[in-house]
Amino acid sequence: MKTKIALIGRPNVGKSALFNRIAKKRIAIVDEMEGVTRDRLYAEADLFGRPFEIIDTGGIDESSTIPFAEEVKLQAKVAIEEADSLIMVVDSRTGLTNLDKNVAQILLKSGKPLTLAVNKMDNEDPSILAPFYALGIERMIPVSAIQGNNIVEMLQIALEPCPIVDGEDDAKGIKVAIVGRPNVGKSTLINTLLDESRCVVSPIAGTTRDSIDVVVEFEGETFTFIDTAGIRRKKSEPEVVDKFAAIRTERAIERADVCIFMLDSQEGMTSQEKRIANSIEAKGKGCIIFLNKWDLVKGFRMEHCKKSLEIEASFINYCPTLFGSALTGRKIDDLFPLIREVYENLTKRISTGQLNKFIERVMHKVHPPMLRGKRLRIYYMAQVDSAPPRFVFFVNQIDLLGDTYKKYLINQFRKTYQYTGVPLTFYLKGKKRQDKKKSSHDEVAFLEDPLLFDDEKVGSHL
Repeated sequence: MKTKIALIGRPNVGKSALFNRIAKKRIAIVDEMEGVTRDRLYAEADLFGRPFEIIDTGGIDESSTIPFAEEVKLQAKVAIEEADSLIMVVDSRTGLTNLDKNVAQILLKSGKPLTLAVNKMDNEDPSILAPFYALGIERMIPVSAIQGNNIVEMLQIALEPCPIVDGEDDAKGIKVAIVGRPNVGKSTLINTLLDESRCVVSPIAGTTRDSIDVVVEFEGETFTFIDTAGIRRKKSEPEVVDKFAAIRTERAIERADVCIFMLDSQEGMTSQEKRIANSIEAKGKGCIIFLNKWDLVKGFRMEHCKKSLEIEASFINYCPTLFGSALTGRKIDDLFPLIREVYENLTKRISTGQLNKFIERVMHKVHPPMLRGKRLRIYYMAQVDSAPPRFVFFVNQIDLLGDTYKKYLINQFRKTYQYTGVPLTFYLKGKKRQDKKKSSHDEVAFLEDPLLFDDEKVGSHL
């Protein structure tokens, strides 16, 4: 995983200008007015072939009265928590302030590698640096975001204490994130998989704050399970730790190949679960639905729960579903074959020849309807990516694909190739003749159209 460096400081010391200089793009808005930067900004950067991520934050000011001051401070604290190395930025022209001292105390308490960047040192006297030694930060360097002075040296100092990790992720085997609302049994599932109390299990919602990686061997194959904190509603996140939990959960989904989406079978699917499901789907991850606490559901409630899931989860009906219990171990062994199957589907590739035979068969079975006196023609189909799988249809006119035939193609594709537990994306490319008099197929330019089609609306993935 890439090293993360966060720029921290009081308002208006030049953090955003420094961020833009490092990112080599004008991403952050630079203005002398306090409070312009509110949310954290991220950018990919590189130093002599070493990739890292730079994070810009709003200014920390405990006494600020500007709108969203508390939210700005919270966002900065989140950045401090998730960063591997910190750069505190101060203003050489203003000099040392009490607010700088307060910020330095917060950063020193974090225990993370800390570099002091004295900004706006364009052609200034080095003696200006002297007062800043009172902050107690050992590594200090004068920089200029505007002129670009000492930026490389500052980054070298910040990156030096951080170990270089080979590859994007050091997790072993298939990476599986266990996600869901708080208190649905995620940590209990991890404990059952490990047959030991590696994770803290508690009936109090929000016990797990960090994402925890555990390695499990099953039938000679390695799986890395990522236990995550539950995702709360936004209005229920007053604590910084809950912000951290939500961030780590999102990152865990990003890291994972397959997600085990846990629901409480006594409560069914809520709006929170739909938001989590949308996140899994949007990131193109494989998904298995695990309805936990099934041992507590009986009689009418059992049938009601199944029917409720069918209705509420219709938009993720490609996902396999297990009705089990993390506490008793019911259906736990069935998870591993499903994870393997979903992962194989996620990385599966289908040859263009096979796809063209599929298109020929389904179009011969049901011809596209006539629209405005014209009929859709699909010249060929190809897979352009995997994990998640993406396919492109080359057609004569993209607007000749009606909703009914679109659903027919999707259903036939799922029926033929399954892709259990995996979201699929389909693109359409229509042909546009460069010269109406020319009819040769070789002289037709195929232009990508942003149209994607799925069961519900144009412009999103299946």
